Amino acid sequence: MNVDFKGYNENVATFIADNTVEAGKFVVMDDNCSVKAASEDDELFGYCVGVRDGYAAVQLSGYVEAPVSGDVDLGIVGIAAASATTVAASETASAHKVIYVTEDVIGFIL
Repeated sequence: MNVDFKGYNENVATFIADNTVEAGKFVVMDDNCSVKAASEDDELFGYCVGVRDGYAAVQLSGYVEAPVSGDVDLGIVGIAAASATTVAASETASAHKVIYVTEDVIGFIL
């Protein structure tokens, strides 16, 4: 049996998306009901799982795996965007449950 966290407490909602949003990117709020791609040091609002006709399906909770920049510890750790597709440890960002870390990939609960 393999360990798998995908699907755990997953919650997805639809938002208006600007032209920077793509599936596989972290997003932040842009305007009322609208999201844009995250930038360095942004707090993580959600993870885009799909875009169609100007709307984005954004995962707001649950397990996410993403490329990681720098060292991140396991446990409850502050995580922020390093780019729209990469995360990094942050002293000032909200804490997330980090349950998997390699040199290149992190697995955490939004």
